[in-house]
Amino acid sequence: MQDPNEDTEWNDILRKKGILPPKEEPKDDEEEQLALQQQSVVKTYEDMTLEELDENEDEFGEEDEAAIEMYRKQRIAEWKATQMKNVFGEVVEISGQDYIKEVNKAGDGIWVVLSLYKQGIPLCALINQHLSILAKKFPQTKFLKSISTTCIPNYPDRNLPTIFVYFEGEMKAQFIGPLVFGGMNLKVDELEWRLSESGAVKTDLEENPKKQIEDKLMSSIRCSLPTGKDSDSEDEDY
Repeated sequence: MQDPNEDTEWNDILRKKGILPPKEEPKDDEEEQLALQQQSVVKTYEDMTLEELDENEDEFGEEDEAAIEMYRKQRIAEWKATQMKNVFGEVVEISGQDYIKEVNKAGDGIWVVLSLYKQGIPLCALINQHLSILAKKFPQTKFLKSISTTCIPNYPDRNLPTIFVYFEGEMKAQFIGPLVFGGMNLKVDELEWRLSESGAVKTDLEENPKKQIEDKLMSSIRCSLPTGKDSDSEDEDY
């Protein structure tokens, strides 16, 4: 017996004549797929982050809203607990014995800024003052300081001041010696910019403050230089 739903020219003719009923269209399974997708999403919301919960909010059913809201509050509480745990806010003095614990094992997602210094070196004192200000401004970053030879035996004084930047125990940047910092004219926002370039802090500065000073300096130099016209007139006077 011939299948009336079979795609053949003869069946098409019979359908046009009304002898065969119209061909049965396959059921639209879009709703079924959506239901399966919702089930899949709802099954995994327990493992979702806050961002994922927000992104998939429209795909959840009404019956799941209460449970999802509970998980959202739980995620927020966990996030706040992590933030509170990782608030530092000051420069902490460490010794060589503390190095592994405080630097290499600082924890997931933690940036560490370590200042090596020695008493009696003015630039070291200036940088540590700046770091105290930045530690308050960026409490999610761990700021540490250590007397150089206490932390690294025989560390040469000519390399001071030194700043090492770490992320999750891996060194990301190093600033070694007075020339790198520009001497005693170093401003706190300039140091902030340098640290932001390494990733250690998220600055709200829009550009390098050092560049602004350099641009003003170059502008003043250009203004003080004689123009070609002035030079010609001076030559005519002689």
